[in-house]
Amino acid sequence: MSMNTVTLLYLFASVCFIQALKGLSHPTTSIRGNLFGMVGMAIAACTTAALIVENSGGRGQGMLWVLLGLVVGGVYGAYRAKTVEMTKMPELVAFFHSMIGLAAVFIAVAAVLEPSALLQGLPRGAEIPTGNRLELFLGAAIGAITFSGSVIAFGKLSGTYKFRLFQGAPVQFAGQHKLNLVLGLITIALGLVFMFTGNLPAFFAMLALAFVMGVLIIIPIGGADMPVVVSMLNSYSGWAAAGIGFSLNNSMLIIAGSLVGSSGAILSYIMCKAMNRSFFNVILGGFGGEAGPAAAGSAVQRAVKSGSADDAAFVLSNAETVIIVPGYGLAVARAQHAVKELAQKLIEHGVNVKYAIHPVAGRMPGHMNVLLAEAEVPYDQVFEMEDINGEFGQADVAIILGANDVVNPAALQKGSPIYGMPILEAYKAKTVIVNKRSMAAGYAGLDNELFYMDKTMMVFGDAKKVVEEMGKAIE
Repeated sequence: MSMNTVTLLYLFASVCFIQALKGLSHPTTSIRGNLFGMVGMAIAACTTAALIVENSGGRGQGMLWVLLGLVVGGVYGAYRAKTVEMTKMPELVAFFHSMIGLAAVFIAVAAVLEPSALLQGLPRGAEIPTGNRLELFLGAAIGAITFSGSVIAFGKLSGTYKFRLFQGAPVQFAGQHKLNLVLGLITIALGLVFMFTGNLPAFFAMLALAFVMGVLIIIPIGGADMPVVVSMLNSYSGWAAAGIGFSLNNSMLIIAGSLVGSSGAILSYIMCKAMNRSFFNVILGGFGGEAGPAAAGSAVQRAVKSGSADDAAFVLSNAETVIIVPGYGLAVARAQHAVKELAQKLIEHGVNVKYAIHPVAGRMPGHMNVLLAEAEVPYDQVFEMEDINGEFGQADVAIILGANDVVNPAALQKGSPIYGMPILEAYKAKTVIVNKRSMAAGYAGLDNELFYMDKTMMVFGDAKKVVEEMGKAIE
């Protein structure tokens, strides 16, 4: 296979990846975007496999390993994608990020130990050029940080492990940021030593510190900031792939990695604006402080106005305009189909129903959009925060299902830990119905004044069961 053919195939795959990102920017074109992504990856993988076989000299050993990797990875990936629950999707994304980071580390180690096998045109026994050593250092370091950081993020998102570092509450200690700074400077210094001298102990010491740094960057981040963490690690994984691509002179890795890295960085910036976070603090892991449990505990002591599903159904059926605010509690209860049926019954009764989506609702960017799409909620009923906020003041009812921090008016109060964070202005609706399992605080650990307003009715219980009861009461 000529290099012109390889370049052409890689270019076509890159165009597919660009079209995939474009398609994934909106729910109505997301299926087409996924198809472009799959076609592009298939072309890239097959082209790379053909190159490996050709470079193996026809011995067939290279093809055996390639086929084994494709079969094992493909079967496992298909199994995970087929069996994953919607509420577990963030953990799956974190797992995939960790694998990309680990792959970058393995490729870098292989290139350092056997340069002629991976670096094109390099004679056996020759030293790796200084420029290539810089690229391997960067790719390996970012990949190691991505891997260990994603493992911690996976544990925090799962919430099922007793290991302290995997729990949702942030892990903080005195001098934490100074320690991160010192380790970061040492990691860079060791990487530069490897770059200028080719010293292998320096390379592996740098790699070990990078793994440690990935853990230290993510452990101080609490559950409220997990959507930003997911997009940040997505960006890291892309830059790791791009760095290795430069080392191997592989244009496909460079383009695909750059696309993932830049799009992840842009998404991280959008998430930071949505949560009033500093973009540079996010990149360096210097964020995530949450309110203590005392804030959550105080909510139990205050009186709220509660009602039944029948009471809520009566209010909803007599409204002209209803705005539904889905949150992570809706995902946990798997209530998206029940919500769609409730909305359909309200529409049949002449009620104007809309859905309001906060950028960081759920555990990952776009979580609620995917959830509603799975239930086949019409896209024209789903609105982003900036498009729907102006309508809450005219809405008869805002019904909040399993959301907390994204509707918390505390974001408007100076001194609050979430001050300045844009929220869905559900508090402006004439009547507010809130469904929660209990009065426990959200990920930020803050009390929510919205729950204590005279206009608010709390309906406690599992979201799916409560919504189904509302639907039956409307019939």
